[in-house]
Amino acid sequence: MDPVLVRAAETGDLPALTDLYNHYVNTSPATFDLEPASLESRRQWMSRYAEAGPHRLLVAIDGGAIVGYATSGKLREKPGYLTSVETTVYVHPDRHARGVGTSLYASLFAALAGEDVHRGYAVIVLPNPASIALHARFGFEPVGLFREAGRKFGRYWDAQWYERPLP
Repeated sequence: MDPVLVRAAETGDLPALTDLYNHYVNTSPATFDLEPASLESRRQWMSRYAEAGPHRLLVAIDGGAIVGYATSGKLREKPGYLTSVETTVYVHPDRHARGVGTSLYASLFAALAGEDVHRGYAVIVLPNPASIALHARFGFEPVGLFREAGRKFGRYWDAQWYERPLP
């Protein structure tokens, strides 16, 4: 497991974050976005996160390069959902199975420990055994399956919802 530095994202990280996300847009059903994101759209996305509070964007750095990121964002827009967050993690394809996702989630959940959050949720497009294992390591349990929830690459994909108590 290679050690990585995990810190809050900064504006200068935006191009690398966009490139990493677009890799998954172009190659994976992990996101149901069908077209690559622009820097401007990702700038708006980034503006939803802060260095404090329940909505975080953390990056993993190794050798000066971003090798992954994790987020905790709004689950839904209605105020009753404010104590719930949806978490996600993306790891550079060259850094899979090297502890980057583990480092990111450990840092994210440590940061959320002092926040007014009650539940964390994650959605995993199936099949994705590596993501399922990562989420299980952090106490996520499956709570619902949305069959054929999204269409990408000419086929339908199931989406499994997971939850864990927070902090």
